[in-house]
Amino acid sequence: MSTFNKFAAMGAAIMSLGAAPALAADMIQDPVVEVAPFGGWYLRGDIGMSNQQFDHLDYVGFADPAYHTFFNDGDFDAGMTAQIGIGYQFNDWLRADVTGQYRGKTDFSALDFYDIDGDLTTTDDAATNEYHAKKSEWLFLANAYADLGTYAGITPYVGAGIGASRNTISGFTDNNIITGGGGYAGSASQWELAWALHAGVGIKATDRMTIDIGYSYVDLGDGKTDNAFNYINSLTRENPEPFKFKDITSHDFKVGVRYAF
Repeated sequence: MSTFNKFAAMGAAIMSLGAAPALAADMIQDPVVEVAPFGGWYLRGDIGMSNQQFDHLDYVGFADPAYHTFFNDGDFDAGMTAQIGIGYQFNDWLRADVTGQYRGKTDFSALDFYDIDGDLTTTDDAATNEYHAKKSEWLFLANAYADLGTYAGITPYVGAGIGASRNTISGFTDNNIITGGGGYAGSASQWELAWALHAGVGIKATDRMTIDIGYSYVDLGDGKTDNAFNYINSLTRENPEPFKFKDITSHDFKVGVRYAF
């Protein structure tokens, strides 16, 4: 072998030895660790149905006759709800949002019975009143939720919220079919402390979008009409007062979307 060829062979061997550690370094790499996102902002939108109750209807005039009771205590029809909000996902277990919700007008009806002298053996001084009205609300809540772990893309959760509700009673009428009399009251709104308990599931649709199917028990406080008047002005009370709807609550069911950004 010539001298040139010997040096060429030695050079190739040295270069191959130098490349070996680099090749080994390429083959032994640090493991890739995927870090889940810690948190982030999201928008939400929901539509749903309300199933509403209240404790009782109150009015100063109920004390006038010797005997007064309700044949039908009264209830509200189910109604539509629509909600938007913005929130923040702190981690895999905790998130919070603020929401604004419009609760559509629902019909109210009730039927009472009264007897002027309290003698229920006669009905010549007894009659009934049919009550009708509509109710709606604007509900604003600050909510916190605990996500209870994700299973096959489904995350159950529980939560609670507190805020305020603007309760509006409108179109109130009182019709006494037996006597041909009755009365009415104008619309009125009032702000009330409100709170809610939540439960539901989030279903992961994409990396950013979650379908939310939920239930809420909502306490909306009280509602009232404007002052009530008799159809015959001369029979209106000297100091007119409103009808009051005490302790309005609702079982709500809703479906919506949370979108992370």
